[in-house]
Amino acid sequence: MNRKSLIVIIGLFVAGIVLAGMILTLKPPVANDEEEHAGSAGQSETFPRGPHHGRLLTKNGFALEIVIYETGVPPQFRIYPYQNEKPLPPGQVQADITLHRFGGRSETFRFKPEADYLIGDAVVEEPHSFDVAVNARFGGNAYQFAYSQVEGRVQLSPASLKSAGITVETAGPAEIESVLKLPGTIEFDQNRFAHVVPRVGGVVVDARKKLGEAVAQGEVLAVLESRDLADLKSRLATARKRLELARSLYRREAQLWREKISAEQDYLQAKTQLAEAEIAVATAKDQLEALGLEADPRKYPGNLARYELRSPLNGTVIEKHLVVGESVQADATVLVIADLSQVWGNFSVPANDLNRVNVGQKVRVKAPELGLEAEATIDYLGALVGEQTRSAPGHVHIDNPEQRWRPGLFVNIEVIEEKAAVPVAVMLEGVQTWHDAEAVFVQVGDQFEVRPLRLGRRDASRAEVLQGLAAGEHYAAANSFVLKAELGKAGAAHEH
Repeated sequence: MNRKSLIVIIGLFVAGIVLAGMILTLKPPVANDEEEHAGSAGQSETFPRGPHHGRLLTKNGFALEIVIYETGVPPQFRIYPYQNEKPLPPGQVQADITLHRFGGRSETFRFKPEADYLIGDAVVEEPHSFDVAVNARFGGNAYQFAYSQVEGRVQLSPASLKSAGITVETAGPAEIESVLKLPGTIEFDQNRFAHVVPRVGGVVVDARKKLGEAVAQGEVLAVLESRDLADLKSRLATARKRLELARSLYRREAQLWREKISAEQDYLQAKTQLAEAEIAVATAKDQLEALGLEADPRKYPGNLARYELRSPLNGTVIEKHLVVGESVQADATVLVIADLSQVWGNFSVPANDLNRVNVGQKVRVKAPELGLEAEATIDYLGALVGEQTRSAPGHVHIDNPEQRWRPGLFVNIEVIEEKAAVPVAVMLEGVQTWHDAEAVFVQVGDQFEVRPLRLGRRDASRAEVLQGLAAGEHYAAANSFVLKAELGKAGAAHEH
């Protein structure tokens, strides 16, 4: 082995010894669950800690280690007692803890022995920010301890509140509307909608109405010339002439038969011809009346082929499929007329929500794109559930005198289930998410503290408070997200 190789080997050996020494001097990581939930997030230790990494309170050789334990359970107080740094049986110590929270609320916890600690009798609600008073009794002596821990608080001056646009509201009673929100569309009222067909083939000689033009019931929309119509009118006129002749012949034959001049066979033949003529006239009249025309020849215009196509209702021309000179079929839809003064709001109700919706129920119809809102009543709810959609169709009637609700528009249907008076409610704009829970920022003076809530019923603007906030307490409403951002910048220490 040459001199250079020996130097390299010695250098590597020395470097290994140095690294090993550094590793051995490093403090090993703590994996204890209680340290995980008892430590200070992002802060250095500012108070003595016990073996379970909780706050250690000591007086005259007697000590209590206070831990808020929340691994797999709701947060709970645990107290580990010691005498001269040695664990005490928990049954020999009596203790209680009183918390004085932000805004003047107080809570007292009683303790009982369990395993090697004392356990509190209630859940320690978030935030874990309070002044703590500890009373303990051991060996005939009483011990009192006090300390404070703060988390989830933000301080803002009135000027900062104003510049951030943060408003403060007071929690209190309110009326909550429970609503079921469903998507919907505006459609034509099918009871005020008509497809116009000529019912006779012909050629358009006059198209009087334009697309989008208002029309009145009975107004002429277009004029056709129809060879078939001319044939029908001619057939009726011919049938009438034959009827006149048949009546005259019948009267003459009846008179001759009564006078015993002609045979009965001639009389019966004349009677049969009269009946056939009457049937021919009636058939021709029915054919004309089926086209909406009167069978009175005195009212025919000079042109027997002229056919006036009239509107069946008051409304607006929304489709037009004819031009002058065009040949149209008898069953072709040449115009569509709709009365837009009232429209439908169509929606579908999922099967699992059908027990929440009934005919006659009040709804709000909203079109966010146009800023429109209307109140209506459910007029129809389908009796069948669609095989593919698993929902039942329904609709409401919406008055539309200004024709701002346009068919095809997407809308939100809010079915109003009930109105309920609740003792405490908050504005939804003030509700933020904190530690995976809904919360508001409660104000006392120039300080705000995050307060987790349990919310109940809610409507478009308010939510019922079931737990976490009392009537009369002040909280941030508009722009409360600014406080959440400030809390995030401050680190939001979770000190146990």
